[in-house]
Amino acid sequence: MARKARKKAMTQMRRKEREIKEREDILHVLDTCKVIRIAMHDEEGIYILPLNFGYTYKGDEIVFYLHVALKGKKLDLLKANPKVGFEMDCEHGLIEGDDACEYSYRFASLVGEGTAQIVETPREKMKALSILMKCQTGKDFEFNEKKVSSVAVIKITTEEVTGKQRK
Repeated sequence: MARKARKKAMTQMRRKEREIKEREDILHVLDTCKVIRIAMHDEEGIYILPLNFGYTYKGDEIVFYLHVALKGKKLDLLKANPKVGFEMDCEHGLIEGDDACEYSYRFASLVGEGTAQIVETPREKMKALSILMKCQTGKDFEFNEKKVSSVAVIKITTEEVTGKQRK
């Protein structure tokens, strides 16, 4: 499927009543989820990893921040191809029915695509890690250059985001 056709298919949700469109609902999913799954591409196929994250949401743009080791497969893949897919989900629960076909599952999720870059400057890394820790713990933390030199930080700028929920 051509990229434009695939993007159009991503934005057209079959179950419109389950689509998350409102900013407050998107923020609810971002604030409730603690793990994002990042999909990268390597020679053998898709490589997916769960990671903790922080985010900013300005205008219509969501930016995710992730911390990773200074060396490893993630960084190698992102340097070779910065395009990523992502998924996060929360609010899981079984919805019971009278028979098997009436059972369902409660959830809220966001999926999308973006471009990753490795944060280089200590100042930007400190800011990104502060955002990540605030999102994960609700607390403010400060970092210094020595501390941030021991980790790599990935910044993912979103290009496409869709949300879906079943209450």
